[in-house]
Amino acid sequence: MATDERNFRSSYYEKVGFRSVEEKKSLEILLKDNKTLDKVKLQQFCLRFTVPGIYRNFVWKVLLNVLPVHVESHKFVMEQREQEYNDLVHALQLMRIVDDQTPKPELFLLMWLLERGRLKYDWNTQIDNHLHQSLCRISQSLLNVFDNDVDIYWISKGFFKFVDKFHNDVPRLIHFTRNLLEKEDQELFNHLLNIGALNAIPLQNWFCSCFAGAISEPSLGKIWDKLAGGSCRVLMYVAVVILITVRRHLLKCLMTENVLKCLNSITEEMAEVIVNKAIEMWQQCGSFLTPGTGPDSLKAHLPVSRSKAVQNIT
Repeated sequence: MATDERNFRSSYYEKVGFRSVEEKKSLEILLKDNKTLDKVKLQQFCLRFTVPGIYRNFVWKVLLNVLPVHVESHKFVMEQREQEYNDLVHALQLMRIVDDQTPKPELFLLMWLLERGRLKYDWNTQIDNHLHQSLCRISQSLLNVFDNDVDIYWISKGFFKFVDKFHNDVPRLIHFTRNLLEKEDQELFNHLLNIGALNAIPLQNWFCSCFAGAISEPSLGKIWDKLAGGSCRVLMYVAVVILITVRRHLLKCLMTENVLKCLNSITEEMAEVIVNKAIEMWQQCGSFLTPGTGPDSLKAHLPVSRSKAVQNIT
């Protein structure tokens, strides 16, 4: 009963515009420290709430280690980040690998490879690498949100580093996702299995790119807040809710091609509903609110099914 009352109040406050104001004030209190920012509390905020758009760039940079927690060092560090950015671009230009016409996502990938000492003579094949393409998709989504190329490069790297950490666990994440779908909607699961489409759902692409390119940026930011806060399991809830949201269309599909076409037609309005439902589901199924602890780990057991708690939306 207490949970229902809290959810009702949160929903009401959000509708009348109070919740976002209250959350914004809470974040401003965390950011007002002129000496040292509390990174753990910033992570907790990202896990509990949505970061206001005007603060998202800064908060992400702190949590992704682009900026240190020591406020007095921010100006110097960003100057060094910009210098390194310019040096990498200049080096690639001298090697005649890039020019002014090179797409920025591709440029950022080549910069990252050069910086890591991984750039090869046949760098064109590296661009086509599945995992590297994830960095390009992440960068492209950030280009649609932020204006500063230096910020975009470093934030892209930060999220890609996060992906790199859980990349080896993606098969397990996919396994958990399928199990969760079966628990939440057995009819849909069986249908996708019977028509041979279950393995064709681009879960690996979704997870490695953190849904960049699959979900529109205004809604995507809410998911990336959770990633910045330390949760990767939120991704599997997004995947499951996507499938349940378009279940009526999927149940009519008899071919894999039609399933993929259906999954590639998520509108901005649908994306907003999907992300909100996924976060709610993630929270109800045992999200952790203290970074580095709790059940939000790939090593943890799956949460108990909520018996169709996520309803078909379309």
